[in-house]
Amino acid sequence: MYLIIVGAGDIGTPLIDIATAAENEVVVIERDEARADFIASEYDCLVLNADATNIDTFADAGAAKADAIISTAEHDATNVMTSLLAKEFGIPHVLSVMHNTDHRELFRRIGVQTMENPEDLIADHLYRAVERPAIKDFLRIGEDAEVFEITVTEDAELAGMSIGEAAEQSRIPEDVLFVAIDRDDCDRPITPGGDTVLQAGDLVTVYSGFGASPELTDLFGHYEDHL
Repeated sequence: MYLIIVGAGDIGTPLIDIATAAENEVVVIERDEARADFIASEYDCLVLNADATNIDTFADAGAAKADAIISTAEHDATNVMTSLLAKEFGIPHVLSVMHNTDHRELFRRIGVQTMENPEDLIADHLYRAVERPAIKDFLRIGEDAEVFEITVTEDAELAGMSIGEAAEQSRIPEDVLFVAIDRDDCDRPITPGGDTVLQAGDLVTVYSGFGASPELTDLFGHYEDHL
């Protein structure tokens, strides 16, 4: 993949590390000379010490043949400008960091996929880890829904019960789906069905339309979320 990365700051540098390690053809555009020099010395990629909002810079970066661009500049105005230029060059996949959620509609109008400020996402994830200690990992979907991982304890209400039985007995709330089960003695995740019996130690991936409420995590034998 021919990938252009705009910005070599706290977000861009780890991204460059991942992209080059995966043996992609990477071009980095960084306005700060010291940052540009550091990236050029550390990674196998082309580094342009230039202004990413300049059309000539995009031409020098080979934008016409790029498969994707990720803009990680520290200001949304820069990310919007680089995204517009990327559209002008016909880059198929345009992704940008969005620092201010008030700008979401602007990015949507120009057809750019966005990721909210990673620092805010990390803060939210850390708080969620304290608020819901039973959850191993989670992903928010919209305002209320979540996909999360949780372990079945030995004294869990659902332990030893098939998913079909639990559903028939109304143990599983509506708008809750079991997506996958990671079991120690299985080589790959189990795609659960009605006959699948939940066992103590299972790591279950759950979709919940109302999120990971304490009442839901109780079913897996976790009561610490009531603290």
